[in-house]
Amino acid sequence: MKMDIQAVFLDRDGTIGGDDKVHYPGDFKLYANSKMDIDYLKKFVQVFSFTNQPGISFGEVNKEDFYNELMGFGFDDVFLCPHHYKEGCNCRKPHPGMLKDAAYKYQLNLNHGVVIGDRWSDMVAASKTNSVRILVKTGAGMSTLHEHFEKLKGIEIDFVAENLTEAVNWIRGRYHLS
Repeated sequence: MKMDIQAVFLDRDGTIGGDDKVHYPGDFKLYANSKMDIDYLKKFVQVFSFTNQPGISFGEVNKEDFYNELMGFGFDDVFLCPHHYKEGCNCRKPHPGMLKDAAYKYQLNLNHGVVIGDRWSDMVAASKTNSVRILVKTGAGMSTLHEHFEKLKGIEIDFVAENLTEAVNWIRGRYHLS
């Protein structure tokens, strides 16, 4: 049975570039194939960035810098949580607020969404919307698998990829994008 995908949501830090730390715009570097992977996916579906960036709430950086950087990488839109985890918002992953905001704004059925990320919080947010869950081993992916596995209890990860390119290739094969 072939499922149509309406959108792919990509985490920023550790998924499309950087490492397991947050790097602010200007210091952030994409992985070698990330721009190509984003452009490829955009031929078939909408591609969104969704990212927690608590440095905004600390006044260390502004939201517009993240937005402009991510839009410059080719995303169709950017969904960003600027809050620190202690603020208790509904948008910060592992809450699904950013995914739900995108669904509302673009009339998406999140059952037809794919989330690619390197952290347990990406996978938990995706599970709360019944989106396809792909964990990449880049960034914090290995520590998610080996140190934070208890936070994934009861959550099925659909695919574990070495990197974003392998995740995109899995999507292409599974959902017949060509």
